[in-house]
Amino acid sequence: THSQSPEALFTHVAGLQTIIPSNPYDAKGLLISAIENDDPVIFLEPKRLYNGPFNGHYDQPVVPWSKHVLSETPEGYYSVPIGKAAIRRKGSAVTVLAYGTMVHVAEAAVTETGIDAEVIDLRSLVPLDIETITASVAKTGRCVIVHEATRLSGFGTQLAAEVQERCFYQLEAPILRVTGWDTPYPHAHEWDYFPGPERVGRALMQVMEA
Repeated sequence: THSQSPEALFTHVAGLQTIIPSNPYDAKGLLISAIENDDPVIFLEPKRLYNGPFNGHYDQPVVPWSKHVLSETPEGYYSVPIGKAAIRRKGSAVTVLAYGTMVHVAEAAVTETGIDAEVIDLRSLVPLDIETITASVAKTGRCVIVHEATRLSGFGTQLAAEVQERCFYQLEAPILRVTGWDTPYPHAHEWDYFPGPERVGRALMQVMEA
């Protein structure tokens, strides 16, 4: 994926599985699982991640994958199961749901705010690892959803509905979404549209104050 985020479109098509890795290790393992799967799989790779785990800071150089633990991919066979999320950071104050590039942006926001957030890398949108999501939200009582796609009809809407239906009595604050803008405005720079750590950080602070 380049300048668009069409994942929600594919999740709407019955029979399609949709996955979005956030790192090289998962990319290889998920691709193998997709090839071996009997059903059609939409495999989306955020182009922004090719050079390294982009954290949303445009004024900082991109750290190469060679310095990231998840860049190490075994030469031999291994697979990452489709439909299983990964907890990238354990925490107890708020659950952050993200995928693709936004996993690294969320991690940067958590580090900069100092909030004890649990960051979940969904990896797979369909099928969705609802068990991992609900277990985390039930523990933290708060949820922030981050994705690069537009807010209107973005996949975060589905995530928010799933969390609300299953964790309503455990929620201590409204579910917040940090997304791309619905309408680009003239002369806007890319970083005005792209959800960065500052916007994610504000959402984390807001949900903690609720």
